[in-house]
Amino acid sequence: MPELPDIAVYVEALTRSVVGQPIERILLRSAFLLRSVEPPLSDAEGRIVREVRRLGKRIVLDLDDGFYLVIHLMIAGRLKWIARGAKAGPAGLARFQFPNGVLVLTEAGTRRRASLLCIRGRQALRALDRGGLEVLSIDLAAFAARLRSESHTLKRALTDPRLFSGIGNAYSDEALHAARLSPLMLTGRLSDDEIARLYQACRETLTAWTERLRHETGTGFPGKVTAFREGMAVHGRFKLPCPVCRSPVQRIRYAENETNYCARCQTGGRLLADRALSRLLKGDWPRSLDEIE
Repeated sequence: MPELPDIAVYVEALTRSVVGQPIERILLRSAFLLRSVEPPLSDAEGRIVREVRRLGKRIVLDLDDGFYLVIHLMIAGRLKWIARGAKAGPAGLARFQFPNGVLVLTEAGTRRRASLLCIRGRQALRALDRGGLEVLSIDLAAFAARLRSESHTLKRALTDPRLFSGIGNAYSDEALHAARLSPLMLTGRLSDDEIARLYQACRETLTAWTERLRHETGTGFPGKVTAFREGMAVHGRFKLPCPVCRSPVQRIRYAENETNYCARCQTGGRLLADRALSRLLKGDWPRSLDEIE
């Protein structure tokens, strides 16, 4: 799922491409994409895009007269910009036609999770805000207070949109590795020093990757948005060497996600139990990194 750095770069590219431009036509090719009824999507046609912003992991196109188009890419949704005069490109789930080009919303696979909302009024937009704090805009005290406000594992706390905004599976893995903290440590057990490390790691991780993606995109449009990027320390690197200690990166699988971590750097060499495998192997499940090396 595109997270804060990816969405931020999308917003910047869209700002260059569509701000000040009217939406001439919207072609909806999937009835499952549109999740709103009133106002009708056709009411957005002819209106000028005044601003593009990020709302958590959503992209908001701010139109004339208090209209908003809100796009949530979920896991497999992506945006493509086709400049006027270029080849037509993919049909996608929706096409937004502008005088200078077409914005195409695509989604890989057959499960339709990406969504589009057409809403009107600031109150309707505020209702979509899950309330998560922006880590790059708050101080350490606010971060600590929010982290300790509920008892969760660090992984869950960082990825909960009610607590923090824009952080998902990939960058939470990276921040926890940088902070040398276990993804399963409980928020209530963190020392002040550990919270300070995590705060700094989150800010540095999000800033560094936003700058890196911004540099890769340049003045164009993001061409490859993925959760698995070259240069990540642990995310998507199961069994590959940790860049710090060279121990093999480990993982915990759950539902459709997995958490990647370095046992040597983050858990004192202890392997965290993967539910499926630990139940299968029971007593044969290795308890430490030394048992598998």
